[in-house]
Amino acid sequence: MSRTEPAAGRGSVLAVDAGNSKTDVTVIGADGYVLGAARGGGFQPPVVGVEPAIDRLAAIVADAAADAGLRTDAIAGHVSACLANADLPVEERELAAAVQRRGWGRTTEVRNDTFAILRAGLPGGAEPRGVAVVCGAGINCVGMLPDGRTARFPAIGRISGDWGGGSGLSEEALWFAARAEDGRGEPTDLMRTVPAHFGLGSVYALIEALHLGHIPYERRHELTPVLFATAAAGDAVARSVVDRLAAEVVALAGVALERLGLLDEEVPVLLGGSVLAARHPQLDDGIRELLAARAPKAVVGVVTAPPVLGAGLLGLDHTGAAPEAHARLRAHYA
Repeated sequence: MSRTEPAAGRGSVLAVDAGNSKTDVTVIGADGYVLGAARGGGFQPPVVGVEPAIDRLAAIVADAAADAGLRTDAIAGHVSACLANADLPVEERELAAAVQRRGWGRTTEVRNDTFAILRAGLPGGAEPRGVAVVCGAGINCVGMLPDGRTARFPAIGRISGDWGGGSGLSEEALWFAARAEDGRGEPTDLMRTVPAHFGLGSVYALIEALHLGHIPYERRHELTPVLFATAAAGDAVARSVVDRLAAEVVALAGVALERLGLLDEEVPVLLGGSVLAARHPQLDDGIRELLAARAPKAVVGVVTAPPVLGAGLLGLDHTGAAPEAHARLRAHYA
């Protein structure tokens, strides 16, 4: 805790970054000082329901309030919440109403958690102007302009045209490995590296173990780094999947830039999420090369700052905080 003054002034912010696997909550004074913080589990309304998900979030908020020496009512002037699974504007409105009912702040704004990555990655005290692509378990892209206009995608899976993300890459690795082993597909070293990761001698043995539950199905995500390692070793099939991901990232960014009228301007295109932040050379180079052709003036950057910083900066934007407050909050997370 950076300071001990009560935070419930009009310019104070309760910042929330709630992902599928973890949630960070920070109480921020109007001057940008961090007063309290807490971390907890993931935020998954589609799995548990909206109110139970908010109940779980409330426990983390209570810990952050206690860290700041505050009660859980009227913690801050404004709640800035960037939430996973707030993929559609209607979901943002529903979640904002649910959060507002808890009385944590006088006003509440809920955005998809990709906006936190975008705001966290913008340099200095810059106004929110740019595009971010996030590739972690899934893939998403958003863009913002200082006048409030945004570009976004539903990003709810194949039904909304999405491909990529760690889950999709893992499925591709297993798919190509299975077809190589049984003869339906072209040869690839994934046939060896994919089952070897689990200590098995064949893809068939892995398929059987996954199907029968001997290996938990959710462990498929472990195959994403296997795919990249196989690609780095020169395997043509694995490299083709990485190239496809680079093209998908640039397709998302290019459409967002076009919608905002930024294709021909110098503007940041920020990459975040575990897959993109890992800086795999082939993927990184492919994105930069393809984006240079689509948007020559775009400046690619990789976001390593915690997304809760972005939620906090969005909150300070909303309250009209001074540039010094923005800088102070950034310095806390530097």
